[in-house]
Amino acid sequence: MSKITCIIVEDEPLAAKVLKDYTALVPFLELKGVFKDAILATEFLRKDKVELMFLDIHLPKLKGMAFLKTLTDPPQVIITTAYHQYAVEGFNQNVTDYLLKPIEFERFLIAVNKVKISNKENQHILNPGSAKDYFFISVQKRNVKISLMDILYIESQREYIKIVTTEKDYLTKMSTHEMEALLPADQFRRIHRSFIIAVKKIQSFTAEEVEINGIFLPVGRTFKDCLEGL
Repeated sequence: MSKITCIIVEDEPLAAKVLKDYTALVPFLELKGVFKDAILATEFLRKDKVELMFLDIHLPKLKGMAFLKTLTDPPQVIITTAYHQYAVEGFNQNVTDYLLKPIEFERFLIAVNKVKISNKENQHILNPGSAKDYFFISVQKRNVKISLMDILYIESQREYIKIVTTEKDYLTKMSTHEMEALLPADQFRRIHRSFIIAVKKIQSFTAEEVEINGIFLPVGRTFKDCLEGL
């Protein structure tokens, strides 16, 4: 399996260690360097190319967002910060995800899986560059076709997930992490450890809940930034 090369740009030693430890736990990530400021990261990127950068916003010398604007061909970026108010600016810069500190491993894994599915060398059933708008799941030993446009939300039920569509519900044995890796990140958002929603199906939302088809789904504490930029 081809690995996704990455760097960490973080001036806080403890935060840098957490990210370094997390990357070591993910088999498809290959860490190429850890840099305490944007200047050092710039020097590295002039000579070496990576596919992913974990970028803190409040860096010395040159702030994270300003640094990002200086890059003519930036890698995919996952913002790491303690300040949620920069989320909209981050998504305007086309960052892949926005992680709030303290970062939990589950949330970290969700973010890097988004990078994995968008990486052409690591595509699975759905191909972002193709015209596919469906996938198949196993339901009671039958392969059932699920159309993306029909999905309302996905709910975790222990070792199973329930896919709720406009037509009916489907129960299949897989994890929400596996399902999230198959879904286009621009069409679906993880709002809770147990729920993934279709963005186009949102009727209303607050910081605590999302309404879809008259059903109110909770927004998890560690996913408060998931609806920024909608």
